[in-house]
Amino acid sequence: MFKERTFIIVLFCAVLTVSTIVLQYLNPTQGFLDGGLIAAILLTIWVKEEVYTQIFGITGLISILIASFYPNEVGSRWQIVLEHFFPAIIVVITTFSVLYIKRIYLSMESDERQLNALFEHATEGIILTDKEGKIVLVNPAVLSLFKYEMKEMIGSPIEMLIPSRFHQHHGHYRQGFYNQPSNRTMGHGRDLFGVRKDGVELPVEISLSYYKQKEEFFVIAFVVDITQRKKSEAILLDQKNKLEQVTSTIKKLNIELEDKVEQRTLILKEALQQLEVSQLELSEALQKEKELNEIKSQFVSMASHEFRTPLSTVLSSASLIGRYSKEEEQPNRDKHIKKIKESVKHLNDLLEDFLSLGKLEEGKVEAVIKPFDVHEFAEEILDELGAVKKPNQSINLEFEGNSFFVTDKRLLKNIYLNLISNAIKFSSENGAIALKIINNDNLLKTIIVDSGIGISEDDQAHLFTSFYRARNAVNIQGTGLGLHIVKRYVDILHGCISLESKLGEGTTVFVELPQLEEN
Repeated sequence: MFKERTFIIVLFCAVLTVSTIVLQYLNPTQGFLDGGLIAAILLTIWVKEEVYTQIFGITGLISILIASFYPNEVGSRWQIVLEHFFPAIIVVITTFSVLYIKRIYLSMESDERQLNALFEHATEGIILTDKEGKIVLVNPAVLSLFKYEMKEMIGSPIEMLIPSRFHQHHGHYRQGFYNQPSNRTMGHGRDLFGVRKDGVELPVEISLSYYKQKEEFFVIAFVVDITQRKKSEAILLDQKNKLEQVTSTIKKLNIELEDKVEQRTLILKEALQQLEVSQLELSEALQKEKELNEIKSQFVSMASHEFRTPLSTVLSSASLIGRYSKEEEQPNRDKHIKKIKESVKHLNDLLEDFLSLGKLEEGKVEAVIKPFDVHEFAEEILDELGAVKKPNQSINLEFEGNSFFVTDKRLLKNIYLNLISNAIKFSSENGAIALKIINNDNLLKTIIVDSGIGISEDDQAHLFTSFYRARNAVNIQGTGLGLHIVKRYVDILHGCISLESKLGEGTTVFVELPQLEEN
């Protein structure tokens, strides 16, 4: 078919060229007749071989040059030569243009042949699908692998090549790939299977790629039959199992041979183990004793300071009360009675901290989880703390969320009392303290903000350790146990505590407690 078409085109070009040459001879002054030669050259663009273009180009150029020397009685020879000069130039340009276009097409055709050869002769199966998951194109390797005819696969859904038990989930996987396309290799970490036309399943490995053409989305799947690989893996696994059995037998023999040696060394091993245990216990005992001595030293130092001041105040005030026996001296007696009460309360707070720390260290603090009204509970706390507020101090409560929460009310009370008392203690007389509680059912958030003396960054890292006091608070009454005990209570309730502070600007404490199951 191709040769017949080439013959017809070449024949037509030859007739056109000969006719043009004859007309040129009969009408040498008519330069427009050279267009027939140009048309013959242009027609050779449909002929694959370049030689025909070259032949008709050279023939046309020669005929134009000869025609310029035909005998003519009308015009001068130079006039005829000029009339044929420009057609000769056009013939040359047309010839080279057609040859250039042919070479471009030949190059494109060569690339297309290479791509087709790559597609047709690839040993891997190649499947092209559209965005609907329908098969657009397959190569012969796929037909050979799955035993289908080309007409049976084109236009069919890709699920025809997937075992039916995977159809339910494959649609979701395919849609997920279309939503977030990327080049990926599938099959690593799990087994993939394809199904042939006869229903036989075979293990495969699939790589996916994609491209867009004219706003249409296409997916390319490269399919490799790994049946032989699986068989080889099965053989290797079987050999491995046999080798393990042999190894196990050898180990058993070795164990039997070494049993007598182990029996002889058993006593020595036990002795060494006991020695190691004794050394470990001794080391732990020494460490605990060291820690206990440090705590005792800290306690003695702190107690000698903290107990001496309120006791001295009590003794001094008690002595002075006896001097005021007159009725008009009652205000003086009241002043010293107030000092005695404050000192006794301070001593009581110290003892409460020591008792709480002792219970925590002994593991005697257990959470009792019950639901309660947090909003009402917070109001009660503020009423209780009203007596210890400094003059003109204010505590502003802001509550959000549901009222009821499930946790240990007693431990939460101790946490609130300690933190708000610290805010009162370290704030000025006219200072404002903000208490914000947010209950979102699953999490209770508490934020306590004061405008007190603040805490330096160096001190913040140690605030939750026992007996530690910030450098700017050493002259203020306290044991250094409050925040340590609060941290232990928060840990028991599975929560977390943190703070932000700047010297002279105040402190913000954050406490988050999860809702627990009622016991």
